[in-house]
Amino acid sequence: MLPSISPVYSKLNEPGMLEQMGKVATLEMIASMGGIELHDLVFRLASEIERFEGGASAGDGGDDRKDDEKLQSLKSIILDLHSGKTVEEVKDRFKALAMEVDSSEIARMEQELIEEGLPEEEIKKLCDVHVEVFRESLDKKKDIDAPPGHPVHTFMKENEVLDGYLSVLSGMLKDIGKMDSAELTAEKKESLSRMMDSISDVNKHYVRKENQLFPLLEKYNVAGPSQVMWALHDDIRAMMKRTSELLEEGGPEALKEHLDGMVRTMKDMIYKEEKVLFPMCLDKFTEEDWSRVRKGEEEIGYSWIEPEEGWTPVMLEEDIHSGGAPGRIRLDEGYLTVEQMNFMLRSLPIDISFVDENDRVQYYSATDERIFPRSPGVIGREVSKCHPPKSVHIVQKIVDAFRSGERD
Repeated sequence: MLPSISPVYSKLNEPGMLEQMGKVATLEMIASMGGIELHDLVFRLASEIERFEGGASAGDGGDDRKDDEKLQSLKSIILDLHSGKTVEEVKDRFKALAMEVDSSEIARMEQELIEEGLPEEEIKKLCDVHVEVFRESLDKKKDIDAPPGHPVHTFMKENEVLDGYLSVLSGMLKDIGKMDSAELTAEKKESLSRMMDSISDVNKHYVRKENQLFPLLEKYNVAGPSQVMWALHDDIRAMMKRTSELLEEGGPEALKEHLDGMVRTMKDMIYKEEKVLFPMCLDKFTEEDWSRVRKGEEEIGYSWIEPEEGWTPVMLEEDIHSGGAPGRIRLDEGYLTVEQMNFMLRSLPIDISFVDENDRVQYYSATDERIFPRSPGVIGREVSKCHPPKSVHIVQKIVDAFRSGERD
């Protein structure tokens, strides 16, 4: 069984060798002998035992077994990251796995790990490995060529502005690193605060991704990357909030260390967007999809800029059929046109969301003042996916209470 895992173990087939080794060898020793991580050896032994005892045979679930082995390899990489190994230390193993599968399969495996309940912190680490391994090939990719006015063009123009702000902030941090507490004057803190006010407008950029791009990716069964990115958005938001606290109470050393980390994380996000997210969206979305993105993003707003003229969205089917006289809807007591009903619901001094029996958002009132930022991209989406990963359990608790009758 061991020789099937690695040629190094073939010497165990020699007469008497297996019996002799069996008396003294531990799994740790065997793993070391084969140059294999212990958890990799355990996973491979389990697969071999299953096959030996009548598990999946060739041609009968063999592909499923191979997929499971790859998934276990991915898990072992995550376990190493969790135990403290660096991205650099696991990069070669991930690269070897990537030679057997393409990036879309890795995304699918990452999604399976999420569905199994793997903590988001571990998935975020894996995302960093994923990008680092493919960085060389990603760098060789042609730059995205989206026409002015197209949602991707607008996102990338916003990234140009953000990158400029981050570069200026990095320059300010070099000076701060040389200061003592007395030199970090109120005036210098005020300059940093104004810069952070400008940078914080990136939130609209992130909210548009969360409400416009991520729901469409889910429609094409690509949910893993969006969940990871949303978690990273929340990390960045927390970093920006923490900056305000450090400007009040922190010294120059703590402030510089924190902001250096924030700049690095935000620049990494720009890279992940332009090298992974946007190309994936351009590959999967139809022109009708992009028209819906364009139609909904104006409700959220833009960071620092407005879309340029150029790209013209296609006419959506729902727009084509809305040009005639509005229909009348029969209610329990009377009739209203669609226009009248929309006006009435938007005018109520409350924020309304309707989630159907399948836990999908079917309607929200587009009032001027909203508790949660939303756009038409959330329609048809599972309500649990319309909120940051950290608050999903709260949303689910509310939904369960409504379903059980505990709350009206």
